Amino acid sequence: MTETLLKPVRAGLIGAGIKASLTPAMHMREGAAQGLSYDYELIDLNEIGKTSADLPDLLADAEARGLCGLNITHPCKQDILPYLDALSPEARALGAVNTVVLRNGQRLGHNTDWWGFAESFQRGLPGADLGCAVQLGAGGAGVATAYAILSLGLQTLTVFDREQERADGLAASLSALFPKADIRAGVDLEAAMRDAVGLIHATPTGMAKYPGLPLPINLLQARHWVAEIVYFPLETELLKTARARGCRTLDGGGMAVFQAVGAFQLFTGREPDVDRMLAHFQALTA
Repeated sequence: MTETLLKPVRAGLIGAGIKASLTPAMHMREGAAQGLSYDYELIDLNEIGKTSADLPDLLADAEARGLCGLNITHPCKQDILPYLDALSPEARALGAVNTVVLRNGQRLGHNTDWWGFAESFQRGLPGADLGCAVQLGAGGAGVATAYAILSLGLQTLTVFDREQERADGLAASLSALFPKADIRAGVDLEAAMRDAVGLIHATPTGMAKYPGLPLPINLLQARHWVAEIVYFPLETELLKTARARGCRTLDGGGMAVFQAVGAFQLFTGREPDVDRMLAHFQALTA
């Protein structure tokens, strides 16, 4: 019996300040478990002195070197859109891409972030009240988390962002996609938190590079569930504070794993073992 030699899989991640990312390890470990020769590289804009303005050159270089796909993270999830040939329905609806498949000379944009957050939320906060929630952040990640929580049935969402026009734009675009929900851009965080039963945090605050809390501590009450997207560190100041105040919490690890599950399938055409990837992530962050 002749053994079929599998073509090596090469992929990468483009973003800023991503040296601590666990995505390469998750992809390569799952690839090895499936008998693949899998190489996954970090393309850190800070390390190579580039910005999102250099995305055309970075994409062309990845294609020239034979990469089958790229994950895209902060601050490029929206900036990359003009350089892609086609978008999945979800990526088009969200206006943000975190996974680009490079195949047959085409650049195909997908979004696995929203599904990753939805899966993590359902597993990590089962039975959570989906009446009214506040979201901090309306960037590329915030688009995905808002789309996910509304897909799960959230009735009212108030979005805050340092750039008010960005919050306004997200509220308007999501209102068109979810006409039965009440979606608004917030102006008074204290009042919104008084009405809310949940908080979604979708900004970089809490990452090693951006320490601190994204809102005043007194706005967190025991009735709030708190869902975080930051996963390095896994224990952010927000989660630590929320738990101390009696809140149910969800760390960013689940979203990180499940977005990687989706990207792995898109890059390789193979179904990853979800439990194995979760166990590997837990081992990496223990």
